[in-house]
Amino acid sequence: MSTVRSLRRPLILIRPPRPAVPGTRRPFSSIGATVDDEHHHGSPIYVAATRQHVGKTTTSLAIMSGLQKRFDKVGFIKPVGQVCLTVQDENGEDVDVDKDVVVVRNYFGLDHCSFGHMSPVRIPSGYTKDYIDGKITQESQKEDIMEAYRVIDGASDVTLCEGTGHCAVGSIVGASNARVASWVGGKMILVANGGLGSTFDELELNKILCDHHNVEVAGVIVNKVQTDKYDQTRYYIEKALQQNWGVPLLGCIPDRPFLGCPALVDLERLLEGSYLVATKKCQKLKHYNVKDINLVATSLACFLRNLRQNQDRTLYLCHSSRVDIMLGFLMEYRRMRSLGKHWEAALVVCGTDEYAVPQNVMDIYHSLTAPPMLVCKEGTRSVMEQIMGYTPKHNNQDTHRLEIAVNHYEPHIDFDLLLERTGNAIPEAAAARAS
Repeated sequence: MSTVRSLRRPLILIRPPRPAVPGTRRPFSSIGATVDDEHHHGSPIYVAATRQHVGKTTTSLAIMSGLQKRFDKVGFIKPVGQVCLTVQDENGEDVDVDKDVVVVRNYFGLDHCSFGHMSPVRIPSGYTKDYIDGKITQESQKEDIMEAYRVIDGASDVTLCEGTGHCAVGSIVGASNARVASWVGGKMILVANGGLGSTFDELELNKILCDHHNVEVAGVIVNKVQTDKYDQTRYYIEKALQQNWGVPLLGCIPDRPFLGCPALVDLERLLEGSYLVATKKCQKLKHYNVKDINLVATSLACFLRNLRQNQDRTLYLCHSSRVDIMLGFLMEYRRMRSLGKHWEAALVVCGTDEYAVPQNVMDIYHSLTAPPMLVCKEGTRSVMEQIMGYTPKHNNQDTHRLEIAVNHYEPHIDFDLLLERTGNAIPEAAAARAS
């Protein structure tokens, strides 16, 4: 297996190497230009994906973390949002904002950015029809986005913009990522899944739209790269980008399977009408590899034998009529605890619309220290299909996953080159503190 290495090194196809300064942060020592502490920026850094589920938000989180180590105030804006949450703004009023804005503002403590400005345009149900009917105009959206961007950027040393999906998302309402990036003068960072042929095909499609709107692609970050093909993927993608576009590879992130494992609270939100029975709050945030889900269709004896042979953090699924499985699961959990053994399995109970879990069973679960149990209305087949097809997203509660994601991604991004390509230099005061 090849060794996974960080991209914190010069990219030899793009620029000559620079000497490292021992004991200092490389970004401060290697960026030649500094600016005064007035709001003198380069271009906003605009992050978009090549398709769904490639790790765009995780990449944005890592970039945000790296920028905060280099600038006093980093602004964040998601110009167009789709999935929204209701939160209280700075005045205590309820506002709807994109869910990723809530994650970023709270996790990074962006008190200088208001929720309203960080999420200027939101697309709820019915929005597209209203746009096509002329009730919403492209110009009104542009004005809202530009006003929000001016406020955020004016209060920040550098501004990160996170797009919604790939570069064409939002086209039907005249606000695709590529178009919005052109409005704010952003330099585009394209995020793609690791690979070669299909990866470059997807990058090419998105670059064409960027070219159409005169948006410069500043670089590419490739995610979820197989560790045994890491060096090969990095070398050839880097070479292909240079030969075809003259654009650098800014990051190459090895796969971390944990980040694709949902927590029980994610599954609770996924499965409509479900509720989680958990005696401890921390149980809700335990992650499970859904590829290893076990459907229980055997006798209780076989199930108990499986429990003792399987890895401790396994997700089991059974029908709500299997009271024997529910009670056996509870008793095995308590037996393991009495022996001082580590055991973190969880049970998903399906089909309560047709067959309710007996109240005396629920009373037992609530009265004892019990393992987590997710109770679902839908049938076994539907629940399994939804879980198997689910890709978890970051949420504000799961700070553990957020921290792991940022710590995994950030070291593999070349911030020197990213800042050079977007024209952003470190303010003199920040550079002096770092030195």
